Amino acid sequence: MEFDSYQANRLHLPAPTNMHGFEQKSQAALAVMESLDDKQYNPCAESFRQDGVPEGEFTRIRDWSESATYPGTSRIISIYQSPTVAESTEPPAFMFFNDGDFYCWRQGQVRATWVLDNMTAKGELPPLIAVFVNPGASEEHPDQRSIEYDTVSPRFLSFINSEIVPLVEDQTSKQLSKNPTKRLICGMSSGGICAFNAAWHGPASFGLVLSHCGSFTNIRGGHNYPSMIRRNEKKPIKVFLQSGKLDLNNPAGNWPLANKEMASALEFANYDHKFIFGEGAHTLRHGGAIFADSLRWLFKESDEKGR
Repeated sequence: MEFDSYQANRLHLPAPTNMHGFEQKSQAALAVMESLDDKQYNPCAESFRQDGVPEGEFTRIRDWSESATYPGTSRIISIYQSPTVAESTEPPAFMFFNDGDFYCWRQGQVRATWVLDNMTAKGELPPLIAVFVNPGASEEHPDQRSIEYDTVSPRFLSFINSEIVPLVEDQTSKQLSKNPTKRLICGMSSGGICAFNAAWHGPASFGLVLSHCGSFTNIRGGHNYPSMIRRNEKKPIKVFLQSGKLDLNNPAGNWPLANKEMASALEFANYDHKFIFGEGAHTLRHGGAIFADSLRWLFKESDEKGR
């Protein structure tokens, strides 16, 4: 399709929320999701405080508004250091979490900091620093989260490299590892495609991707990724995808099918990847249940293969 036709059919615009009975379908789907509530999935065992395991250091920065990449925005940033960082002479591994509060909330579905405490204490993960970054809030752009997360471009990667990494290193007085096999980016929904997008545009910055219910759909062009993966030279990144039968289905696309297309493209292009497809909805419940196993696979396998 030529670009004029692409525009004429409004394919370059975010999907509307009131099309073909979408509101009624969404309410019905939401009712089903709420009735099931992914109750078959529970937080992994590592997401609970364990006796004798030291807690990492946690710093919270509220209303950080110094971004030059996304001017006029403010956001909450939380920085975690595993207890093993102080004992190590090597630069710590680095993890970046989109929608940070979803992942670090200790009553939530992932409870990442307790998982990291327990796994680093057992030596299952290297000494690490993780940063949990919320999307920017902007009066000018109510859809700031989508602008940051869904846009297929290197802009968000630039934001991480030029603004967040220096902030983290300044706050912790540590130089982060530059080895991409020790640098992970993670997110859910639009944060999931954002994680893949950052690694795709900067495999030297992030070699490991963890996507939960990733929005590889036509919100801001993300549906093109399966074709891009098939048509371009393989990048040195390792990808873990998770989705489920009750994931979203709306005018922007079908999330279960989109994630299956991504997994198929990664398989075709011979990427080191894993796809877990379950019964769940568009939540972090399934992702939280397999969170520790996801990290084990991403880090252990990459080490074994010498990537």
